[in-house]
Amino acid sequence: MSGETDLGRLIKSMKPVVRPGEFVFVSIDGPADADTLAMVAEEEGRTLVVTRVTADLRGWPYDYVAGWITLRVHSSLAAVGLTSAVSTSLANAGISCNVLAGYHHDHLLVPIDRVGEAVRVLQMLGTR
Repeated sequence: MSGETDLGRLIKSMKPVVRPGEFVFVSIDGPADADTLAMVAEEEGRTLVVTRVTADLRGWPYDYVAGWITLRVHSSLAAVGLTSAVSTSLANAGISCNVLAGYHHDHLLVPIDRVGEAVRVLQMLGTR
């Protein structure tokens, strides 16, 4: 398995980067004829993460508009504690966080109006 597993190194080298745009979670029953950025299959239907523009164009309802932060460190899928450290720091600042794990990086979806603050919290975590 590739990627970093040492929690201290992961936190010190996270390098949070904001992905431009506004992102939303939608739930659909049928096929998605859209550029889907992430998908989770649930009993109730498929949850997609798409741009807000895509959801608006298709008339898909949503109630949470997020900014997308990528942790640029190549974290191992077997790494222990990174999600906890990041989500705890954001929770202590009163910032909600939805985490998506990719093969190479972890991605955080936070309220769009708190993206800058979330990045600062993560940068402070990395300096401890």
